[in-house]
Amino acid sequence: MSQPILQTEQLTFRYTTEEGVAPTVLDGVSLSIQPGELVAVLGHNGSGKSTLAKHFNAILVPNEGVVEVCGIDTKDEDRLYDIRQTVGMVFQNPDNQIVATIVEEDVAFGPENMGVEPKEIRLRVDGALADVGMSEYKTHAPHQLSGGQKQRVAIAGIIAMRPRCIVLDEPTAMLDPKGRREVISTIKRLNRESGVTVVLITHYMEEAAQCDRVVVMNDGQVLLDDAPRAVFSNVQTLKEVGLDVPQATELCWRLRQKGVDLPGDILTEDEAAAAIAEALRKAGCA
Repeated sequence: MSQPILQTEQLTFRYTTEEGVAPTVLDGVSLSIQPGELVAVLGHNGSGKSTLAKHFNAILVPNEGVVEVCGIDTKDEDRLYDIRQTVGMVFQNPDNQIVATIVEEDVAFGPENMGVEPKEIRLRVDGALADVGMSEYKTHAPHQLSGGQKQRVAIAGIIAMRPRCIVLDEPTAMLDPKGRREVISTIKRLNRESGVTVVLITHYMEEAAQCDRVVVMNDGQVLLDDAPRAVFSNVQTLKEVGLDVPQATELCWRLRQKGVDLPGDILTEDEAAAAIAEALRKAGCA
């Protein structure tokens, strides 16, 4: 197996408050994320998922334990530039990441600060905007764009810096359903076509179900870590920690509670429809 692009070992972190009290937000978290993976991190508010995300490119560093990016310890301040070149961050509110008055200038901002040659910047900007489907808006003002379009511009700005990994902290939380679909489609395409490792922090179950792997956080610890089908089959466990499951999974779980013979690992609407039709056929109702 190749070297993990992101790895945490017994990561423990506490925020210091004005009162000096330091509640534990992350408690012994050990994770390993391989190059090219598309990983969702789920958890209710206060579970530690966003704090974990900030450790992946050294916005925060552990109080105890280790976080490594391609083998580099994030506590090594001399390697901070390398870490942040490797892992790009996209936050919940795109307005907090957009700094220029023209879309293409905003996407160029990161490479310019990295000292990239102007000709190369042009290529990167054009390529990044094409990757997120925003080429036709390159001369637009960001404030004229929809929320989903702004978030895609923010993602393009990260892509232009050529990171090997992108961590997105609830990038669709402020978007309408159309905007959410646009952003998730962009993320999946980057992962599949460009091989970019993606860590998606989300509270939308349908988004998580589209990933290769789902990590569930609860009270600062990893509760579940498996493929989506395996994770979402633990309906009762997820409900006990305040999380939902995809709607198709929920429907079939409720029907099983009523005695309907259905598989326990239904994930999609098509699977649910087929399984229910088969159950009706067996019961002589169809």
